[in-house]
Amino acid sequence: MQKKLIIATHNAHKTEEMREMLKDHFKEISDLSSFPEIPEAVENGTSFAANANIKAMEASRALRGMLVLADDSGLEVDALQGEPGVNSARYSGSEASDATNRAALLDCLEKIGQRSKKPSARFRCVLSLATDGEVLGNYEGAVEGVIAARESGEGGFGYDSVFIPDGYEDTFAELPPGVKQAISHRARAIAAFRKGCKAQ
Repeated sequence: MQKKLIIATHNAHKTEEMREMLKDHFKEISDLSSFPEIPEAVENGTSFAANANIKAMEASRALRGMLVLADDSGLEVDALQGEPGVNSARYSGSEASDATNRAALLDCLEKIGQRSKKPSARFRCVLSLATDGEVLGNYEGAVEGVIAARESGEGGFGYDSVFIPDGYEDTFAELPPGVKQAISHRARAIAAFRKGCKAQ
């Protein structure tokens, strides 16, 4: 078991989800809320991998000698040519929130006559592991599904309340946390990460 891992995020939901999935691999897992002096990275990459690398490299330069794990993830909707994609967190504009992003997504699907048709979509996640400004590896995971016609469920965050994974009738926000953690894009990326760490 390795000693310490820093998750390059200020998102408490994401940190807790990743901590739960990695608790058997690291003795201590914290995030950037413990390091307020580190500024937010500018995510100007054109892919999930590029943005994950930016976040991991910048945080690890500031946290010399520490292992830093960053992720970039989002929702790809086929009827919208892969949008929101890398802009998932900012889909409804510079002042975006989870609620406004979901509303914008459903509105876009309504405008093209796809909202009631449960268009195919996937959540994708790419993890980047870095230390001292150098990327050590990338790890990817995805989960296929469809977009619900309306929001449903109180759990989760982001687009969870409008995404129904393949093989289920409930949204991520309605599924028990343990089920989501077992099948999510982030869970699959972390599984690839754990496998990669064991191989090193």
